[in-house]
Amino acid sequence: MSLHTSAVHTLEAWTAPDGDQEALRLRYLEHLAAAPDGMLRSCRPDHLTVSALVITADAERVLLVRHAKAGLWLQTGGHCEPEDVDVVGAGAREALEETGIEGLRLDPVPLRLSHHAVPFCSPGGHHLDVQLLAVAPVGAEPVVAEGEDPVRWFGVDETVEPTDADTLALIAAARTRLRGTPRP
Repeated sequence: MSLHTSAVHTLEAWTAPDGDQEALRLRYLEHLAAAPDGMLRSCRPDHLTVSALVITADAERVLLVRHAKAGLWLQTGGHCEPEDVDVVGAGAREALEETGIEGLRLDPVPLRLSHHAVPFCSPGGHHLDVQLLAVAPVGAEPVVAEGEDPVRWFGVDETVEPTDADTLALIAAARTRLRGTPRP
């Protein structure tokens, strides 16, 4: 199965949690139907990306990356590569590259989708991000190479600044999936 086919299957099987997410799911499927290269950064102006929110199994802490270009604390993730065979593999590769944590368990069912502008990527465009959940092994600590973006564990109820509403919604969705109910 190709990366493109994997993305189509993942999105076709996913039940969106609300109308806005369903609209994005349909938009992503339209994009993939129109663009055989829609998973790769060479597809302009939009292309699918994959991210993974790294969280502890007890849903008490999330690991975020201080994205230098965006200036925000965000989940791991990025562009798919031609050698990626499926969506989960792309998310796992990105999470490992950015955190150095071996043994992350990725849930193949997306948490959320995020369509966002990327003004710092020339020549601009949008990322159609498929956001996954990655559960860290007990006691896992990040190992980041020198010169890479910093990473940090945050409590799921801790104020994270600076970040964006999308990341906060992703954390809430992960907490709900792992705990079954959101905290107020």
